[in-house]
Amino acid sequence: MTPFGEAVRKLRARKGVSQKEMAEALNVSPAYLSALEHGKRGLPTFDLLQRIAGYFNIIWDEAEELFLLARSSDPRVVIDTSGLPPEYTEFANRLARRIRSLDSAEIGRLSALLENGVKGDGKAS
Repeated sequence: MTPFGEAVRKLRARKGVSQKEMAEALNVSPAYLSALEHGKRGLPTFDLLQRIAGYFNIIWDEAEELFLLARSSDPRVVIDTSGLPPEYTEFANRLARRIRSLDSAEIGRLSALLENGVKGDGKAS
């Protein structure tokens, strides 16, 4: 499940509606909505995001958060390393091969490095 899928599922639970009911109201198939929640479909269109926000009648701040989650939840990530040194491309490909074997602690450490940056000594700043 993606962060976006989890957020939609929580919104559905809060409103007390099933995937089928929500899909019907949004004029999408229940299979598509399920795949979207489970991270088996890519980024939803802006139109669909707006319909989801309207369906749940959420305030602008919460809608903006939902839109940001959608952008960071596309399960088919592409990393463009063209024009970068070879070690960047090698790293991106190594990460792609190993991502499924990383545990949550390793993901947490890598996320902290990305969030906080790295000092010249190789330690998180």
